[in-house]
Amino acid sequence: MISDLFASTVLIGIITSGIRLATPYLYATVGETFGQLSGVLNLGVEGMMLMGAYVGFYMTFTTGDPWLGLMDAILVGLLMGVAMAFISVTLQAEQGISGIGVYLFGLGMSELLFQKTLGTVETVSGFPAFKIPLLGDLPLVGGIFFDHNVLTYGAYLLVPLSWFILNRTTWGLQIKAVGQNPAAADSLGVSVTKVRYVTVTVGGVLSSIAGASLSIALLNVFQQNLTSGMGFIAVALVYFGGWNPLGALAGSLLFSTVNALQNWVQVLGIPVPSDFAVMMPYVLTILILVIALRKVRQPAALTKPFERGEA
Repeated sequence: MISDLFASTVLIGIITSGIRLATPYLYATVGETFGQLSGVLNLGVEGMMLMGAYVGFYMTFTTGDPWLGLMDAILVGLLMGVAMAFISVTLQAEQGISGIGVYLFGLGMSELLFQKTLGTVETVSGFPAFKIPLLGDLPLVGGIFFDHNVLTYGAYLLVPLSWFILNRTTWGLQIKAVGQNPAAADSLGVSVTKVRYVTVTVGGVLSSIAGASLSIALLNVFQQNLTSGMGFIAVALVYFGGWNPLGALAGSLLFSTVNALQNWVQVLGIPVPSDFAVMMPYVLTILILVIALRKVRQPAALTKPFERGEA
């Protein structure tokens, strides 16, 4: 019955799951926020997540060390981020199309490598939950907020760190300047190319970590198309969050909590069609975007290539 959703144990379960499931969205959304603020739209986030998820899982599976898996996932994200920056910034390819190309590469390559190296779904012992001393023992809130894996903690620490970088540092001001008026930033001695390369690469690394958080921290498994559109949701959450890490946090938590809700609806056997339950988070995302896009303005130079000497 629907009333079962309001039981205290279920509500706690939904909130706890929502906090945990927000992990990959936070990494990917914050990473994409950096890139878009500098003027580069990366629709290849999904492909980067898939490659990070595969590499992180495979290295953990073969070595038994999730830290080594994470390091290799970071390296793959770094390489894919540089590749995306080269295509979008140096070659000045149309960003939407090039991003889809990166996504298809990540999708196809991760599936090919999975078939050639694993062939079947396997599991690993990834990052375990770690209860923070003292805080984890607090009644009620301890289990909800302070008993997660290290990558989940890292995702939430990333939010204030990113906010500080973007709003309280010279580099953050340069990123915003490049995304709003690259010609003016260039006239003041800011390297537009360098800023965009760095932000897109940072986005690639964080997207890869987002994928690895699924395969070696949350699910401890890898299968074809593991991310199931999470990368595209992350791109949408950048718009919802108004290109602000705090907004990214709100959007990620909202989406993950609704996702957790639909999982509990199915677990409790509430008479709601399963297809409708699965569809709930995505419908909510569309509705929120319709509202959010009326209230925020995107960076003026987003998707626009820059050449020195242009007005």
